[in-house]
Amino acid sequence: VIALTQQDWDGNIIWQYDGAEQVQTEDGQTVWASRQHHDWQREGSPAGYYAESEPLLTEGRTLVLGHKELVNLEISDKRLEDDYIYELSWDGEILWDWSANEHIDEFGFSEDARNAIYRSVSFTEAQQSADWLHINGMSYVGPNHWYDEGDERFHPDNVIFSSRQANIVVIIDRTGSVVWRIGPDYRETAAMRALGQVSGQHHPHIIPIGLPGAGNIMFFDNGGAAGYGAGTPFGPDGRNIVARDYSRVLEINPVTLEKVWEYSIPGGTDFQFYSPNVSSAQRLANGNTLITEGAAGRIFEATADKEIVWEFVNPYFNANNGRNNMYRAYRVPYDWVPQLQRPQERAVIPPNLAEFRIQPQ
Repeated sequence: VIALTQQDWDGNIIWQYDGAEQVQTEDGQTVWASRQHHDWQREGSPAGYYAESEPLLTEGRTLVLGHKELVNLEISDKRLEDDYIYELSWDGEILWDWSANEHIDEFGFSEDARNAIYRSVSFTEAQQSADWLHINGMSYVGPNHWYDEGDERFHPDNVIFSSRQANIVVIIDRTGSVVWRIGPDYRETAAMRALGQVSGQHHPHIIPIGLPGAGNIMFFDNGGAAGYGAGTPFGPDGRNIVARDYSRVLEINPVTLEKVWEYSIPGGTDFQFYSPNVSSAQRLANGNTLITEGAAGRIFEATADKEIVWEFVNPYFNANNGRNNMYRAYRVPYDWVPQLQRPQERAVIPPNLAEFRIQPQ
């Protein structure tokens, strides 16, 4: 991304940042670019979605997930597309930053995993750099009762992120140090073994104050193939060593790692809940959870008892690849968009599938 911009509802740019790093454009020009990818968060909305307890700020600090190209021979002999997190003031000053490659010793990698990273990290032909961690979600921790009760790991200004390729969810403090982590090896502790293997996960966040489950960590555990370590039949070169063919939405107690709530449909059923990439989950004020099954282009609302009470499938398909997938979706109040009138809600009664027929054209 060349520039990260904020626009009003009429499309006017009211804030912009484009100064993280100089890059070459396709036509050979050298320009400044934000290098933003996957995620950003504005102060006041740490989980990224609406919560009545957290004011939505049109001005304030902005946390940005970006990239930098560099070489670190302790990680790989290939050029790395390293993940770079930085915090901006409203005036565009970098207040704080963090580079993933400087903290590899804190991520819990085994010797086998380190060797596999060195040997087998992949790179894109276009950029000729290795996206070795592929951090795909990042936010402020935000206000929470754990910090109020004295646990400094959950300071509201700390940062939580997800590395899809490494199967880790991490919290770092403002010194840059890892202060909380699950993965990459889910055999590491009894609590992680009970949680089960997490793979390719997206959108980790602390559920905001005022919502059911506040203070718990929730994320979309995609499944699919990911992780570094000793070679396996799934990943003989030590990359993508674990695989699972269904997804889970997990809500966990971040102190005990106890599983509080899970939505999953394992294989072997008539319907499979599975999105091997993208996806997200949002806790709603009514206690339900809005789930984005991104690879299928599907959004649905599930109750605490896992009953589906609302559903939408994206009808817009990419002309080039035929996909309708979505990275992430949030529900917002009706008055969020000032130009729109409040719609009339109506119940949608599912048909009896045994009797439902579509008339031929």
